[in-house]
Amino acid sequence: MQRILASTALLALLAACTPLAARPLVDVSVVDRDTGQWLPRHPHRGDTWVAGTPGHRYSVRLANTTGERVLVVLSVDGVNAITGQTAHPGQAGYVLEPWQSTEISGWRKSMDDVAQFVFTDLGDSYAARTGRPRNVGVIGVAVFREARPYYSPRYPPPPITRPYAEKRGSEAEAAAPTAAEAMADGRANRQSIGTGHGQREWSPTTRTGFERASRQPEQVSEIRYDEHRRLVAMGVLPRHVRPQWRDDTPRAFPNGFVADPPGHR
Repeated sequence: MQRILASTALLALLAACTPLAARPLVDVSVVDRDTGQWLPRHPHRGDTWVAGTPGHRYSVRLANTTGERVLVVLSVDGVNAITGQTAHPGQAGYVLEPWQSTEISGWRKSMDDVAQFVFTDLGDSYAARTGRPRNVGVIGVAVFREARPYYSPRYPPPPITRPYAEKRGSEAEAAAPTAAEAMADGRANRQSIGTGHGQREWSPTTRTGFERASRQPEQVSEIRYDEHRRLVAMGVLPRHVRPQWRDDTPRAFPNGFVADPPGHR
């Protein structure tokens, strides 16, 4: 509880020092879960990029910078991370309490678990495997204010709110391009990695009500990603900059628990 309160106080202090016009409703960042590092954001030609490492799990960190509840519709590779539909701002999203921050670590499979986000080859990404490779390589949010503010007496994991209107079935089941058409798509050919459908992990949530103050989101933010070598080739990163993570780099905490010494019985 003390850690949560400290984090909340820090967010409030930072928000107070930032001009309102320059502050997003929700700050979005990407965390490499295998290294514990926040991936640095690199602006380039109007886009914001991060370098992902193939095989590494990641999470999307959302931080509410306001004193009111907000709704965040999360899109990964053009796919709604909760419903699996081709993403649209009017769909279901996560609701953040005032000043709350949280990490979304995977594709929502039920109210209790998710399939981990993992950087993987483009062809193995969830979007490509469901016939939607065109928007692989971008993480985005659409953020809404609440029309009738409601303050929860507790500080729960971010609950899910329903979309404007329920849709039958999933857009993933709609007519999908063939594999040949997908490979012919110029966007897919340029992108080298996407977000895979990783192992299941426990991540409970609940449902809540939320009335949007407007039909259009007040904030739309995107973070594009690819592996380090591609960012260097595109000029996003200079050639002398090395990836943050190397297998031969010494680490203070290389393992989770204490192993038995050799010869231990």
